[in-house]
Amino acid sequence: MENESKFEPFPARRPAGAAVLDQPRTDPETPRHFMRSQTLYEARWIFAVLALLALASLVTSLWLLVPVVILIVYVFWFFRDPARVAPSDPDAVLAAADGTVADIVEIDEPEILNARQKRVGIFLSVFDVHTNRAPVDGKIIYKKAHAGLCLDARHADCTTKNRAMTWAFENARGIFVVRQLTGMIARRIVGWSNVGDELKKGEHFGMIRFGSRTEVYLPLDAEVLVKVGDRVTGGTTVIARLR
Repeated sequence: MENESKFEPFPARRPAGAAVLDQPRTDPETPRHFMRSQTLYEARWIFAVLALLALASLVTSLWLLVPVVILIVYVFWFFRDPARVAPSDPDAVLAAADGTVADIVEIDEPEILNARQKRVGIFLSVFDVHTNRAPVDGKIIYKKAHAGLCLDARHADCTTKNRAMTWAFENARGIFVVRQLTGMIARRIVGWSNVGDELKKGEHFGMIRFGSRTEVYLPLDAEVLVKVGDRVTGGTTVIARLR
């Protein structure tokens, strides 16, 4: 990829009191929450700016406060992070993000595996949940950021030219590559987990802010269970089954 930046694993920054979700769970996640402090923390500067705008609106015009309040509500909604329960099927590969299946192709994976793979690309609109979840159980053995452009995540060249972060999960079934890509609006990729962390399928490892793309690479003999245009839910939808 052009303008690739060197990247070394770094400690994930977490707000005080935030749950450590890049470590193995001791209890199954249950659908009881809709927001998480770790996810909202990523919006701290956005909320700060909106709070200043709200105060300025109170001084100048109450009518100006209306769109500011709408923006605040939207940001809270965008950074929602509902709990999910992952299917227990050991052969299942889950969607790593919420969104729409944009493409399913056979392609060379040149960064880690250097082998032909099936790739399922998922487009995340500004209305989707933007946290990313592990598609399989496994240990993170690779995490690397890449500099790049911020083309529309639906653009054909975005997968090779956009800013990205590549992950690799390893388990007894093999190595599974996941890529987070920015879009025209999304400009920041967040990686909460680090190399060496053990994750269960469906657990969080990061997020992308405001419209983006996530790719999951699969072995050629994997049975893909989704098609282009399908809506998928991260950590819940089974996109493929391993043979």
